[in-house]
Amino acid sequence: QVQLVESGGGLVQPGGSLRLSCTASGRIFSINPMGWYRQAPGKERELVATITSGGRTNYADSVKGRFTISRDNTQNTVYLQMNILKPEDTAVYYCNAEVRDSPWVSPVGYWGQGTQVTVSS
Repeated sequence: QVQLVESGGGLVQPGGSLRLSCTASGRIFSINPMGWYRQAPGKERELVATITSGGRTNYADSVKGRFTISRDNTQNTVYLQMNILKPEDTAVYYCNAEVRDSPWVSPVGYWGQGTQVTVSS
């Protein structure tokens, strides 16, 4: 079993910044990719950004140029630096990790518990 623990959410004014962190623990051989998703009230969960173990990144168009995803493979941790935040970025942010517990199995997806990000004046 794998656990994902997130931190870093909160309330910020428009134009401000926040940094989210997510650390995976448990039976882990490899994680590829890791990523962040978000879900606003009344909306479906959507991709924010993903990053492979080799550092290849993918972003939603709505956050390109404002958000930066990074990871520390030695710590099984993924980060999301969010700058120039807008009210429409308000959502619960979820960490996702596709985990192999051995080299001979397919990856299994795990989710964090979610962390609230609220952008409001």
